[in-house]
Amino acid sequence: MKKRIFRYVKHITATILVLGTVGILFGLYHGASFHYGDDPKMMNWDKDGPYVFYKNDSVFNMNYIRGNQDNGFSLDQKEYTTATEIPAFCYFSLDSTQFEFSINTDMKTPVNTYHDNNRILAISDIESGFKTFRDFLISNKVIDKNLNWTFGKGHLVLVGDFVDRDFSTTQVLWFIYKLGQDAVKHGGLVHFILGNHELKNMQGNYETASQKYFHVAAILGKQQDQLYDSNSFIGKWMASKNTIERINGILFTHGGLHPDLVKYHVTLDEINKIVRKHYYKPYYPKSEKNLTQLLISTHTGISWYRGYFKDDLTQEEVERGLNKFKAKSIVVGHTLQSKVNRQYKGKVIGIDVKHPKDYHKNFPNTQSEGLLIEGNKYYRVFHNGEKEEI
Repeated sequence: MKKRIFRYVKHITATILVLGTVGILFGLYHGASFHYGDDPKMMNWDKDGPYVFYKNDSVFNMNYIRGNQDNGFSLDQKEYTTATEIPAFCYFSLDSTQFEFSINTDMKTPVNTYHDNNRILAISDIESGFKTFRDFLISNKVIDKNLNWTFGKGHLVLVGDFVDRDFSTTQVLWFIYKLGQDAVKHGGLVHFILGNHELKNMQGNYETASQKYFHVAAILGKQQDQLYDSNSFIGKWMASKNTIERINGILFTHGGLHPDLVKYHVTLDEINKIVRKHYYKPYYPKSEKNLTQLLISTHTGISWYRGYFKDDLTQEEVERGLNKFKAKSIVVGHTLQSKVNRQYKGKVIGIDVKHPKDYHKNFPNTQSEGLLIEGNKYYRVFHNGEKEEI
């Protein structure tokens, strides 16, 4: 009897181990991971900011959070007129660094088509990882160690989802703002293509936002949906951005082009205008099928579509979409890839990879990647500045 029980327990244990191992391997294959080693500095919100809100058309308030959870919080608040450039800084608690920039209320919607044959570096889905983003740009010589722009007349293309899931959303957004100012001074450009997570935040959907920002809103005396609304400077700035652009004959959008888009007579400019009208309107499926529904849907919309990697598309369907907008290829984020890669005979480039997190470690360990385009050559670029043609 004892031998029988022992054999039974042994078989059950072996089965559990085998199934557990298979489950873990299956999860890892599909991008699963677990995190460990949380850094307590993620709860250090002293000097966090700035949080800038319009008081009226000519005045805004700049707020920095001061204090901590043990002793309580307060606001360092100043009032400025919108007619002047305001010096500001953004503090990053993990390594006690900060960067400076000026706030200028003159915002313009960028054009959506560029042609100059200058270099392009694209990266997506940073998900509030300021250190990861900053260090990647330093290694790939977009900026130097003092965060000065060194990419000349190049295009830095940020293909959406730079917010949510981590503790440095504020730092990331102001860093993009600063980079945009610096690039223009050297003839370069920063393109911030909004992804579905930027839109979710603007629409008040915070299911994947760090709890930090619920508390930040409370400290500011606001609701969380006010952090990025049209009365927020950073929200108004985000609302000026596009969701699709063509640079040197290559399309950049967070999700992709649904095949049905070719049925409509629509330009890139019209697409951006339609989607922009809905930046602050949460989506729900409607019974009527039209161009607007196609473009903003959480399944078919250009910031949400996953069809290049999830649907059984033909080469012809992919190329019809590209031909409609006179594009030779399309670069997308949104759908996680094991590495930056080209599919559909090189026409679709997926650049969403799992980046390291600032305030904790992950298993398996991950490293950032991006895409460099020089002329007609595409390179997979790594966290250490090395590159590999694809």
